[in-house]
Amino acid sequence: MAGVALSSRTGRAVLGAAVLGSGMALLDGTVVNVALVRIGHELGASLQDLQWVTNGYLLSLASLILLGGSLGDRYGRRRVFVTGVVAFALASAACGVAQNPGQLVGARIVQGIGGALLTPGSLALIQASFVESDRAKAIGTWSGVSGVASAVGPFVGGWLIQFASWRWVFLINVPLAAVTVWVSRWVPDSRDAQATGRFDALGAGLATAALAVTTYGLIEAQVLGALWAALLVCVGVGLGVVFVLVERRVRTPMLRPSLFRSRVFTAANLMTFLVYAALGAVMFFLVLQLQIVLGYGPLEAGLATLPVTILMLLLAGKGGELGTRIGPRLPMTIGPLVCAAGVALLARVGAGSSYWTHVLPGVVVFGLGLCILVAPLTATVLAAVPNRFAGIASGVNNAVARAGSLLAVAALPAVVGLAGEAYRRPGEFTHAYTASMWINVGLLVAGGAVSWLLVRNPSTCDDSGLHRQHPHPDQSGPPIRGGAV
Repeated sequence: MAGVALSSRTGRAVLGAAVLGSGMALLDGTVVNVALVRIGHELGASLQDLQWVTNGYLLSLASLILLGGSLGDRYGRRRVFVTGVVAFALASAACGVAQNPGQLVGARIVQGIGGALLTPGSLALIQASFVESDRAKAIGTWSGVSGVASAVGPFVGGWLIQFASWRWVFLINVPLAAVTVWVSRWVPDSRDAQATGRFDALGAGLATAALAVTTYGLIEAQVLGALWAALLVCVGVGLGVVFVLVERRVRTPMLRPSLFRSRVFTAANLMTFLVYAALGAVMFFLVLQLQIVLGYGPLEAGLATLPVTILMLLLAGKGGELGTRIGPRLPMTIGPLVCAAGVALLARVGAGSSYWTHVLPGVVVFGLGLCILVAPLTATVLAAVPNRFAGIASGVNNAVARAGSLLAVAALPAVVGLAGEAYRRPGEFTHAYTASMWINVGLLVAGGAVSWLLVRNPSTCDDSGLHRQHPHPDQSGPPIRGGAV
């Protein structure tokens, strides 16, 4: 169903459900970082265990989110979205009562499955439901509030851990899910009427196996040895190649190769991979650095990133408006570069660092960069494809973002020489932290370069780089202003 106005009751319900659902998933994705130190102590977890607590969730989310988008397009985006919310809540409850690292990782994997159903559905509901003139504003609001949920995670987690237990960072999802399901009662369902054929079970299996084998090789490199780790990574990459070949041949692929005929869609997803790889790694290392080296408690570590929350709340919507006025190319180029400057400042954080002169400046600059890039990036990805593929396009972009974070968190500790119990030793961890921050600076600069070289504004070029004046012929309406490139 298309044509809903943002100011209507139905429009508010659509936006509210989308924000609550995606916000819950994003909140969980960041709140866990603050809990890692306490989880490690209480459950006797090694660094590899802690990586799996983060990456178990990201693994199932990244590998199945494409399937979640396809299911929503076929069976109804609202129906699949609500199913994902319920699954996410049940898995969160299991995380909250886990008694050892294995149980916690298993529940986190199931959590990721629920996230794979609800995450693409939240954004697809907005793209498919709102009138074209309200979409950019709705996406900007969604990006801002969802970004706040992601950024507020360390603060909420710190408070819960310090005054209650780390288990509550998972249990809090249960009431949030209940509210989301209740609001969804007023959300109209929508689907792709042309979706037919069998599900791509082989594609889903290959995508999961490729990421799982690659991630295992990267995380367990110190235990397996360099030779076996390299072999596993090569096998994972090979499975990824087979996945691409299969998707090009099956009648109803989970991932439509035709989407990548759009240069802008391809460029935006490449930029997403680089930027979100850096974002995941920065949050993973920074929160640990604050607690292990600077001696912050969980609440203090959470409060340290509060400026990002405030900036996203106040300015993320403005970033969407800026992209509408001037086109996405400049915001998508400058945003990652500003983030890179913030991470460079954060690289100075070490033993004895002052919050006001070392941590705060980097956090503020990093947050400003996110405000500039998030909404234009999202709008660009969705506007580059026909509206009937909104679910799968959202799924692709979310999968790319999560895969970037997954692989960065898996690979960087080994790259910077951190393994086993070394994360408990402040001197060793600081050395690894500094090296990881500079690697993240490089990833962000590369993301900005990709946008500058490959993204074009709508008044200048179409997907082939040629001048045009008309929207994509397959789209059910005109492209999002400032987003279709």
